[in-house]
Amino acid sequence: MAITNYSELKTSIANFLARDDLTTQIPDFISLAESRMSREMNARSQEKRATATLVGGDAYVSLPTDLRSIRLVKLNTSPKEVLEYYTPAKLDELYASNAQGKPRAYTIIGGEIKFAPEPDSSYTAEIVYQEGVPDLSDSNTTNEILTRHPDAYLYGSLAAASVYLMDDQKTTVYEQLFTRAIDEVKREEERSKQAGSALQMKSDYGELT
Repeated sequence: MAITNYSELKTSIANFLARDDLTTQIPDFISLAESRMSREMNARSQEKRATATLVGGDAYVSLPTDLRSIRLVKLNTSPKEVLEYYTPAKLDELYASNAQGKPRAYTIIGGEIKFAPEPDSSYTAEIVYQEGVPDLSDSNTTNEILTRHPDAYLYGSLAAASVYLMDDQKTTVYEQLFTRAIDEVKREEERSKQAGSALQMKSDYGELT
């Protein structure tokens, strides 16, 4: 059967497992698969943009709550300016003085971005980032990852189920299938980036660790 929504995914998982007594556990298997895909997939559909207002005298801005990694931070000035990412220690070393000015760089500290130098007035920053895989539920029945890569969802969930059932043989099989699905997604993403490389500009970005 086709897997186009949360209900169909749960049914397929139960069919593959040939079990009708795991209804309560199947949502957990899906959640575990989503956690792994969020860490490993890096699909274009996970990319989002957000804006943040920088206030003079305050170097910190809260990160989007669904952010997993940052691709790009820039100031929406004229012309727009891409900011450099540095580790917290390096940023403090480069901008040790308390002088204010137009931000040139940033780092990540906890759930906040720290800009340097400290803004001397109000600025608008644009953050391009990757979110995790949006969780499926009875109210959020589908997402682009499920639409484009249902096999990754299915095999990731079955791998988690096999661990739960302590079935080492099936765990190995589904882990291999899940890994192959993720690798194929990554190759597809790379091909799409290379096909459009003539239209893209290279930029630095910071990763959350």
